[in-house]
Amino acid sequence: MTGLLPLLMVQDETGAQADQAGAGQQDLIIDAVWLSQVARQVTLDWGLKIIGALLVLLVTWILAAWARRIVYQAINRPRFDQTFVRFLSNLVRWVVLVLGLVACLGVFGINTTSLAAMVGAAGLAIGLAVQGSLSNLAAGIMLLVLRPFKVGDVIQVGGHLGTVDEIELFNVKIDTPDNRRIIFPNSQVFGAIIENITHNPRRRADVMVGVEYAADTARTREVLVRAVTTTPGVLSDPAPAVVLLELGASSVNWRVSGWCVTADFWPVRQAITESVKKHLEEAGLTIPFPQMDVWMRSQAVSRGPQTLTNA
Repeated sequence: MTGLLPLLMVQDETGAQADQAGAGQQDLIIDAVWLSQVARQVTLDWGLKIIGALLVLLVTWILAAWARRIVYQAINRPRFDQTFVRFLSNLVRWVVLVLGLVACLGVFGINTTSLAAMVGAAGLAIGLAVQGSLSNLAAGIMLLVLRPFKVGDVIQVGGHLGTVDEIELFNVKIDTPDNRRIIFPNSQVFGAIIENITHNPRRRADVMVGVEYAADTARTREVLVRAVTTTPGVLSDPAPAVVLLELGASSVNWRVSGWCVTADFWPVRQAITESVKKHLEEAGLTIPFPQMDVWMRSQAVSRGPQTLTNA
């Protein structure tokens, strides 16, 4: 009987260990099942969200390309500059893409309201930091829309004369007659007085000339009219004009005017000047130099005390 007690005790310990091992395996199985269920649920939820976000991105990309094409075709007209057309169409495309990105964030459950507030605050801070550039951008858009001048026009702005070479969103580049490049910020150009010299197809070339007072007025007018009407490049409509401007200090001053094509202005103006001089010389009419008549009056000056005596 005494020998059976240790054997029974060993059997009891073995059974307890077996029960503990079985319970541990059961817990592991339960944990594995729970984890698999959680993983399946997470995968299902996020998978659907990812698929939805990808579909939103795909639709957004297609809509952005479609909107850009529609806007480009709608405003691609001769009265709009190509820089403005490309800028506006690309701007519409990016707006659609940003809206699509916000929609994607909403699919994942992100609060887009707070995100929009943060983006707005950041945009305000950036706008204050680059307000000079933004004013140039706004002025550039207005220049492209209103088009007070175009590439190739000769303009005078800010005291500078030149041919417009480029109109960009932030600046305007002109080349002066002596081939200097001048770059104006758009805000300065838009706020300044702009003289577009080549805007109209025709331009009047004026030449001032003074003739001696001894010349007959009617004959002088006849000679000057013949000089301007025979000049190559001068248009007959509008007709040339010869106007007596003023009676100057040393000459009778005339203005000889002839209309020409704007692109030929400088050669025609030079030709009119040469023709006026030639015809005046052939007619024997003199172009006087400035003259001034000086009258000298002498008076005896006493150089010492004089003694007055009575006769």
